[in-house]
Amino acid sequence: MSKETAVYTHGHHESVLRSHTWRTAVNSAAYLLPSLKPHMRILDIGCGPGTITADLAELVPDGHVTAVDHAPGILERARATATERGLDNVEFAVADVHALEYPDDTFCVVHAHQVLQHVGDPVQALREMHRVTKPGGFVAVRDSDYAAMTWYPLSRGMDDWLDLYRRVARANGGEPDAGRRLKSWALTAGFTDITSSSSTWCYATAEERAWWSGLWADRTVASAYADRATEGGHATAERLDAVSEAWREWGRQEDAWFSVLHGEILCRKPA
Repeated sequence: MSKETAVYTHGHHESVLRSHTWRTAVNSAAYLLPSLKPHMRILDIGCGPGTITADLAELVPDGHVTAVDHAPGILERARATATERGLDNVEFAVADVHALEYPDDTFCVVHAHQVLQHVGDPVQALREMHRVTKPGGFVAVRDSDYAAMTWYPLSRGMDDWLDLYRRVARANGGEPDAGRRLKSWALTAGFTDITSSSSTWCYATAEERAWWSGLWADRTVASAYADRATEGGHATAERLDAVSEAWREWGRQEDAWFSVLHGEILCRKPA
């Protein structure tokens, strides 16, 4: 089986975790929640700091959640999240979604949020997710689609951000416009029972604008993404500074509005 070849674009700088720790099962996995049952065994792939993981564990009190990530360091944060919430039905491990070290037909649900956009072979990843899912179980995947992100007021600096981010992500081996491709990848991976949907995050209040613009302004100049942009020859430090300031300027606008589109697939494995 193939191994991971892509480089995770964002890294785990505080500006990245500022958004990742905001995520919950309700705001990031609502399409999956009606299918959950208290007894289920769940594999949560790319768990990051573990906030969605913890929510899933609470929703399957008679079941179990195995949460995995390709980056060992972030798992300590995820373990702390579970401990703080008093959860004893969750465990954590390092894993590569292209070659999962679990037997066939192990989990009732295999979940991945904002993962396939960052992997080298999303079809192989989906095949592995299918393999470890029990017959009758679900593979649930949600990814944003950068080209479909939209905002107001218009900003040349924000346009520059989007163009730059997509180029850096693809140079790292990922696909930033993953959301629109999920159904296609699932069909190629051999899934036949696929429910496709979409949902959005929207940032428009003063608090939301300050939070969203601030974390992206910081991420643009201080995270692993900034290093990969400059080291890969995609942008100078001065260009990143200009993009960062464009984010802050956008966030100061009273009429500012930003929407993030996500593609979703809920795939049932034949019983």
